Amino acid sequence: MLARLISASLIGIDAHPVEVEVDVTAKGLPHFSTVGLPDVAVKESKDRVKAALKNTGFNFSLKQITVNLAPADIKKEGSAFDLPISLGIIAAEGLIPPERLERFMIVGELSLDGRIKPVRGALSIAITARNKGLDAVILPIENADEAAVVKDIKVFGVKTLPDLVEFLRGEQAIEAVSTDVQKELEEAASVYEGDYSEVKGQQHSKRAIEVAAAGGHNLLMIGPPGSGKSMLARRLPAILPSMTFEEALESTRIWSASGLMRNGRPLLAARPFRSPHHTLSDVAMVGGGTVPKPGEISLAHNGVLFLDELPEFKRPVLEVLRQPLEDREITISRAMGAITYPASIMLVAACNPCPCGFLGDQKHPCTCTPSQINKYRAKISGPLLDRIDIHVEVPAVPYRDLSNSKPTESSEAIRTRVEKARQVQMSRFRQSRKVYSNSQMQARHMKSFCSLTEDAKSLMEVAMQKLGLSARAYTRILKVSRTIADLAGTDEIRPEHISESIQYRTLDRNQALT
Repeated sequence: MLARLISASLIGIDAHPVEVEVDVTAKGLPHFSTVGLPDVAVKESKDRVKAALKNTGFNFSLKQITVNLAPADIKKEGSAFDLPISLGIIAAEGLIPPERLERFMIVGELSLDGRIKPVRGALSIAITARNKGLDAVILPIENADEAAVVKDIKVFGVKTLPDLVEFLRGEQAIEAVSTDVQKELEEAASVYEGDYSEVKGQQHSKRAIEVAAAGGHNLLMIGPPGSGKSMLARRLPAILPSMTFEEALESTRIWSASGLMRNGRPLLAARPFRSPHHTLSDVAMVGGGTVPKPGEISLAHNGVLFLDELPEFKRPVLEVLRQPLEDREITISRAMGAITYPASIMLVAACNPCPCGFLGDQKHPCTCTPSQINKYRAKISGPLLDRIDIHVEVPAVPYRDLSNSKPTESSEAIRTRVEKARQVQMSRFRQSRKVYSNSQMQARHMKSFCSLTEDAKSLMEVAMQKLGLSARAYTRILKVSRTIADLAGTDEIRPEHISESIQYRTLDRNQALT
């Protein structure tokens, strides 16, 4: 007898419908075969399915069982087909009414005792089931809250194979799961650790970080060891605007497809902060594999990618960032096809001014030779530096600031100003597709929204000549100036906005003086 049901295969962050056809017959020698371009994990499912069926009271070992996963030209990978295959076998034996399977999308991994284990990509699977017009999705109970974020489709979470069989036969009721999305978004602020009120001194650096957050600009901090660069960077997500539902949905899909949704929350409502070690490979940064999976730059989508000790990263790892920083997405091509992942990030990096870290420090003499300093700085290419809008020096904190017990400004107060500036930008770009902040402006937007006063134009002309800035550096200064003007609540870009923006091009100014 033949049974059909619907499952899904995860490719990138998208789920594709897969029709699972199971044929069971008593004729011929017993065997269990799976066709339809399965990977090793899918082929191994026959052993898990056999043991789970036997241990839960269903034993069909003396049968010919053929499983077809259609369409056959799409690679099927992972253990999520265990549950639909086992249900197909049970249905083919007439123990489940076929019409009960037609309107469900079913995924899940089986343990040998019949328990149903969680799978990757539950959110994408639920979205695909809704778009296909199905009534409900059935998946492990651990994935149910995440899938229930999707509206207009029922989500049933199950614990064991026998429970699901009884539900499909109408002998047991399972309540549909629901998730309070608004509550998850409101509670996101409590997830952030640390507050800028804990950072002593560094007022200039805090101001630069506020400007970066307000406009979504990339940031490079340069300073000696122990000056607080990492401390400043790790508190940045707490002052970024709250995630919208669309942003949270997109980020959750990426994390879910990577199997990282292990925090008990159904939605990634807090902006991600990724801080990879400098020994990672370029594939780990951008994503890859036989079937490409998201890399660090995609996992940081809608959040912060922090690269500490920037010159210590391998040159190829840094160079692969250039295109994603401009396009805010990354396309990975393999023999099986091309997959595009979103990569809209704030790049925040930190480095020392020289190998020993004390160049320019008045209390610690620098022991580096000029050639060592030049070699150290040359590890960061000019094109990559051009894509970093703000360069700021983070000096060592003096004792009077460290010992000062007077409370400093909190993250909440800074976030209030940042959100106000972002609201201005959202209103400004409401007619523009995929442009939400000043850092994403294109040439046509800058022509319309970056009008300078005559004094500001004169100042910019002088800066371009004396500092020898590139065309890209010029546009970066204009974008940052637009953000500073938004924080100040003015429509025009004035000389003081240009002046402050130029101060955030530390490396350009230093190169011009040498």
